[in-house]
Amino acid sequence: LPGWEEERLKKFQRLMATYEGVTQEILFDNLSYFLKRIIPVCEEVDVKMAIHPDDPPWEIFGLPRITKNLEDLKKIMAIVDSPYNGVTLCTGSLGADPENDMVEIVHALKGRINFVHFRNVLFMGERKFKESAHLSTEGSLDMYAIMKALVEVDFDGVIRPDHGRTIWGEVAMPGYGLYDRAIGISYLQGLHEAVLKEQMQSKETKGGKSV
Repeated sequence: LPGWEEERLKKFQRLMATYEGVTQEILFDNLSYFLKRIIPVCEEVDVKMAIHPDDPPWEIFGLPRITKNLEDLKKIMAIVDSPYNGVTLCTGSLGADPENDMVEIVHALKGRINFVHFRNVLFMGERKFKESAHLSTEGSLDMYAIMKALVEVDFDGVIRPDHGRTIWGEVAMPGYGLYDRAIGISYLQGLHEAVLKEQMQSKETKGGKSV
């Protein structure tokens, strides 16, 4: 994992060699083989899988990428049509590509989102971005719209603020600052409460009640 294994750079060339000659087709076939064999067992023991999108969602160093957009994720979901073959909706990973409409993705994957990584990113140019604070105003993603979409599709799984900056002089593992993640949790809880109250007010208005 980035930031956690200091010796990873020493292994980089060997790791790259492992993927020599591996195409997107080969990688997808390998994933298909894997999912077809584990999902029936997952159903038996009630363990839901949640594949994480490519981060970033485009090819780097010539490595094949097969979870970079909605089309890819739909293809993976079709390998085994089961809620146990699901997705980790990482808004920061998928959202790093402005072509990925996060609200559309949430609605399209209704019932297949088993885990959510809720974070924001700031676009800085073509294939350039940085991780920002969670607030919509701090990045390029509409976090309120994403939360609203999650409520609309009845998502009831696990959600976390995912990454966090190191702020207020904190010494922490890069990308996993405790303070910023705590702020992120409070923010996503606030968004969730606001969306639920908005829905309730809308229902009361339609029912002829004053609000």
